[in-house]
Amino acid sequence: MGILDAVSDMCACPTVRTRRHIKKRPQLETVEMKVRIDCEGCERRIRKAVDGIRGVTGVEVLPKQNKVAVTGYIDDPAKLMRRVARKTGKKVEPWPYVPYDVVPHPYAPGAYDKKAPPGYVRNVVADPDAAPLARASSTEVKYTSAFSDENPNAACAVM
Repeated sequence: MGILDAVSDMCACPTVRTRRHIKKRPQLETVEMKVRIDCEGCERRIRKAVDGIRGVTGVEVLPKQNKVAVTGYIDDPAKLMRRVARKTGKKVEPWPYVPYDVVPHPYAPGAYDKKAPPGYVRNVVADPDAAPLARASSTEVKYTSAFSDENPNAACAVM
């Protein structure tokens, strides 16, 4: 980083002035969507629909997982999903899966999904109906951590 970059960072204004309103600049974020991708033509249509949006810096399409990850300075992720749905004619929904390591009980009734890609389960932590089933209770945590490899002396306290 040179001296000019340091000076320009100090002088840069974090807001943009447009139409008499002061707006904050959107942050760099990744929007993940679930879109059914059947062939290379579907993949190409999705890329063309997303490339036309201002602020998009990268598009990653994973056809085997039916996943589209869009990276960029995006104001409204819902607007992005509506545009992809309109341009491609496909059903678009937010990416509903998380890695199975994140959920304490990945095979709970609300979390396990046969349609999920390998290594992923549904994000049930935010769902109020399925969250109690997917969370470990305090007694479960106590019993499972009693015989863990990280704490070998805990088993001696039980015996």
